[in-house]
Amino acid sequence: MRRSEFLRAVADEFGAQASSLVSDLVLPSFGRTAAEALDAGVPPREIWLALCDETDVPADRRYGAGRLEPRR
Repeated sequence: MRRSEFLRAVADEFGAQASSLVSDLVLPSFGRTAAEALDAGVPPREIWLALCDETDVPADRRYGAGRLEPRR
């Protein structure tokens, strides 16, 4: 997962709350916010899964999130 895919997945899942969650919610597994973890070089996929765990996102909406539909 790339950073852009992470940000798209967060926006798709959380809508208007996305930026607040990324910048304000401290993820216990990292001891920092998602934004801080990204800046520290933590892989976006790990941050996405930690954010999903913390906010109870169902498993069927976690994998493949953030990817664009393939071009036809």
